[in-house]
Amino acid sequence: MNCYFFSNYKSTWIEGRDSCRGQGGDLVKIDSREKQMLLERKVKENMINDKDWFWIGLTDSEKEGSWVWVDGSPLKESLSFWGNNEPDGQGGGPDSEVDCVRAIKEGNSIKWFDGYCKQSLRSICEKIAETQLCFCL
Repeated sequence: MNCYFFSNYKSTWIEGRDSCRGQGGDLVKIDSREKQMLLERKVKENMINDKDWFWIGLTDSEKEGSWVWVDGSPLKESLSFWGNNEPDGQGGGPDSEVDCVRAIKEGNSIKWFDGYCKQSLRSICEKIAETQLCFCL
């Protein structure tokens, strides 16, 4: 069983990942429709406003266009929840790499968008359940 928690502060993707690791976990890996639906509900509950976005554990920083989870496993396209026209590689300025994925509210759903890894956002962490201090699947 896994446990999920939402950071209360904003950080870059790397800093968010380091924080998750410091708590014994990592950024969340969304590898099932059930997990996406559960996290979608929890993201909506944890959002302060519609611009309250969250880092998840997906990146193409090693090879452009090759999306990989933090555990090294490749993204299964049949289990992706990209927003409209995503990933688009846009944003962040001319010298930025748009290699990290954030969960954003789009309409009534939570969708994935690629973004500038140095943007300051909240993070969703995941770890094996050991306590009752977080919600579990």
